[in-house]
Amino acid sequence: MDDVGETGIAAHWLYKSGGGGDRTGAHKRAREWLRSIIEMQQTAGNPQEFLENVKVDLFPDAVYTFTPKGRIIELPRGATAVDFAYAIHTDLGNTCTGVRINRRLAPLSTQLTTGTTVEIIKSPGARPNPAWLNFVITTKARSHIRHYLKNLQQDEAVALGKRLFNRQLELLKIRYDELDQTQLRKVLTEYKLNDENDLFREIGLGNQMAPLIARKLMASDKKDTGNGKNDNEPTMPFVIKGTEGMVINFPKCCYPIPGDPIIGFASAGRGIVIHQQSCKNIAEYRNQPEKWINVEWENHINRDFPAYIRMNATNQRGVLATVASAIADQEANILNVDIKDKDDRYTTLEFIIEVRNRQHLAHVIRRIRGIKHVSQISRR
Repeated sequence: MDDVGETGIAAHWLYKSGGGGDRTGAHKRAREWLRSIIEMQQTAGNPQEFLENVKVDLFPDAVYTFTPKGRIIELPRGATAVDFAYAIHTDLGNTCTGVRINRRLAPLSTQLTTGTTVEIIKSPGARPNPAWLNFVITTKARSHIRHYLKNLQQDEAVALGKRLFNRQLELLKIRYDELDQTQLRKVLTEYKLNDENDLFREIGLGNQMAPLIARKLMASDKKDTGNGKNDNEPTMPFVIKGTEGMVINFPKCCYPIPGDPIIGFASAGRGIVIHQQSCKNIAEYRNQPEKWINVEWENHINRDFPAYIRMNATNQRGVLATVASAIADQEANILNVDIKDKDDRYTTLEFIIEVRNRQHLAHVIRRIRGIKHVSQISRR
């Protein structure tokens, strides 16, 4: 940029091409390049188009964007608004919730172009989304997102593990403060753990089973029958709130929502995976009853869950818009749409929508069934 300012574009081009060597050949190439610039100027529709073309030609591997105060931020081509936020400051990246590009709202995944003004919208309570890793390209953004999510998952795992362990102690009719500390230290040593938080984290991540740890701690207690199971143990379910974070997982094979009969399984590194009881994928856990967790939904859950619905529709103009409008009328958000043509007459529409519970989903399906050209609605 200093060469451009001091001696013009040709000097910068000469510098980029390697400088030394055959000066006559370099000057010839410079004149040819300048000739192409003149032709570009003559064919450009307006000055803005010409300037944009020159910038792309000069800096093909970078984009130059502006903050609202005029600060220039250099980013690699293909960078998004999230990359921009982390380039300014880590805290801004961690708390960003939206973006205005040239004063217009845009998705955080929008790829930036040279000359745009980018304003990041942030919220103090916001935190990085794992989905950002699918589109950020800068090393700084990717590393900070992963670091934050790793620490967040560890904290959530400790909290979940403590809940699971205390519930198991309740089933065995004992409180945590009544445990034999000597026996607790032996168990920690056996599993090569430093303290109780390490134990809770391993339980929360699904690497250790709360019932097994609890019975080890009570190995000499008369409540334990010696066969690995307490005969008088009640079947109190573990309550799922839906706000436990990344250590409670709702898989895409069955998309469980509040109101569905569910069952939980401890999965190493993932915490508890919640499936519908009718899900075909739970067959792999049939021979691992030690990983089963009796779970149920909390009565009042204030959040939305993804649900999958599939339908056949007459292949004609306007059907997709009509279905989308019907879903919106029922206050459900559309996350994804997939269209598959069966034949010339019929099309299969697959939606992933956000609903509050099973009853809310039933209202959506009932509303779609009232559309003339739609039939055979089902959910996964």
